[in-house]
Amino acid sequence: MYKFCPQCGGRLASRLLKAGEPERLVCTGCGFVFYLDPKLAVISVVPKDGGVVMVRRAIHPGYGLWVVPGGFVDVGEPVEEAVVRETLEETHLTVQVERLLGVYSYRGSPTVVLAFLTQYLAGDLASGDETLEARIFQPGDIPWPEIAFRSTRAALKDYLGMGEMGLGEGRGKTIPPPSPKTPPNPL
Repeated sequence: MYKFCPQCGGRLASRLLKAGEPERLVCTGCGFVFYLDPKLAVISVVPKDGGVVMVRRAIHPGYGLWVVPGGFVDVGEPVEEAVVRETLEETHLTVQVERLLGVYSYRGSPTVVLAFLTQYLAGDLASGDETLEARIFQPGDIPWPEIAFRSTRAALKDYLGMGEMGLGEGRGKTIPPPSPKTPPNPL
């Protein structure tokens, strides 16, 4: 992965610094510890027209597979702004955050995903430059075998399991839009 120290340019070596923790990259020259921290991503569950908005990826990983809109959070960017930005980039839809739906992380994965329930405000659904297609899927038509990421599957299942929209008796029913609130709570 990384071979050289960002501080002095010396070689990095993997070392156990503390029992019970993973090995860390340590500079053999200056002793700098290079912590490999997770990357933060956001995804947006957008209820619209009785279904949920999904996009087919035009980039790897998961080229050609379906996801809900989302992407990585930029340094210094609030997560609520990131999910609104990513949704607009991938779908041409303007949304506002309703609430945090879930947090998903997996052993061995460098990414932590925050899923937000968002409310559609404006725009015509269309694919962006990183998507091949943008569609609204009714709950019974969601292409489960063609979903790219575990976090998308988990967020959709969590969303569909909310309230009266449970996967059991709710399967095949339309998804009602979020109820209007004053003003939406970003978290």
